[in-house]
Amino acid sequence: MSEVRVLIVEDEPIIAEDISDFLENIDFKSAGIAYDSETAFDMLLNRNPDIALLDITIEGSRNGIEVAQVIRDKYKIPFIFLTSHSDKETLDQAKKTLPYGYIVKPFNEKDLLSSLEMALFRHANENNNSIPKLEQINKSIATPLTEKEYVCLSQIFEGATNKQMAEKQFVSINTIKTHIKNLFLKLDVPNRTTAVQKVLVL
Repeated sequence: MSEVRVLIVEDEPIIAEDISDFLENIDFKSAGIAYDSETAFDMLLNRNPDIALLDITIEGSRNGIEVAQVIRDKYKIPFIFLTSHSDKETLDQAKKTLPYGYIVKPFNEKDLLSSLEMALFRHANENNNSIPKLEQINKSIATPLTEKEYVCLSQIFEGATNKQMAEKQFVSINTIKTHIKNLFLKLDVPNRTTAVQKVLVL
């Protein structure tokens, strides 16, 4: 999957489906919808999301804030709270998890898109966006990356979406998807976050 994969943790099915449909139209892809914390943990483990949207009030043994803490400690992907709660107590609890965004319902699609892009950009920068040189990477993998694949990898480090990459490189989104698919195969990774983490330790 070359698109940015978003895990949606939301216990209101209509809202969750609306978000999923919206993501499909803006160069992102739903990694799955979790209505409770147990499903969220299963999807974090098995669906390889790049980023998570978390409601705070969800079904299950843990709330969204507790899920966020597990994501920060174990999965190291960015997450954004998407909730109807804006009281000081909830905000103070949420802040302790160091979220990459906090969107209060009702929200509009423009806010969601900008929050996702900012979260990816910030996460990429926090995790050291100085990508190793192509020669260094190719010494450590069985099948070398091409120049074009390396450019895509560099832009993943910057937190760019497929659409942004296509615009920067003056090519189609399908061309970008092909490069990223090949890149993932050569690095033997399932998603963008893992690609960044793997390249940094080569």
